[in-house]
Amino acid sequence: MSDAPRHDALIDALGAQLTPVRRLPPPWLRTLGWLAVVAAIAAVLLQRYGAHTMLHRWQAAPDLCLAAFGAVTTAITAALAAFALAVPGRSIRWALLPVPSAVLWISASGMGCLRAHIPGMAVLDMREANHCLMFIISFSIPLSGLLIWLLRRAYPLRPVLTAVIVGLASAAASASLLEICHNVDAAASDLVMHALAVAIVVVANMAMGGRLLTKA
Repeated sequence: MSDAPRHDALIDALGAQLTPVRRLPPPWLRTLGWLAVVAAIAAVLLQRYGAHTMLHRWQAAPDLCLAAFGAVTTAITAALAAFALAVPGRSIRWALLPVPSAVLWISASGMGCLRAHIPGMAVLDMREANHCLMFIISFSIPLSGLLIWLLRRAYPLRPVLTAVIVGLASAAASASLLEICHNVDAAASDLVMHALAVAIVVVANMAMGGRLLTKA
């Protein structure tokens, strides 16, 4: 019993050195912050390219509008899933949140290979295909970096899975931004390039993002 005062003094001394931990905002609010950056980029692209070509493509081929909706929804739900997975104790089922919209995005994109060509719209050539590939990858790099930086403030217990979802969110957001300046009709080569770009982004995030999200 004589040691009790010394134990209490030690606990008080250790407690006095602790700094308060600021509670993180809820996942939906942090998602909105990331999406605000994506929206700002979209506003710059719209000011540069306008919306005429994008709206013309959507009006002439509703499947392209459906694919764009799927890409936007995938970006939103994947970002929300990543922020939710970064919170310890959250269910792994959050990873399934972007699956329905991703299926819509992929299936609607594939419909463009089956329908007739849009009159007056150019067909994708190799130069445009490389442009699509580089556009998605180039925009995914900063968007992934921002997401990973925001997620490191939490404590992801499944860093690799969270990084995969980060890659999906960034690639989907980049594909959505590409719609603004994409002036060609959908074709099999277009679908292949988009799929390749998304795969590269997801795998790169799985390899690098998983390490960055792992706490030392």
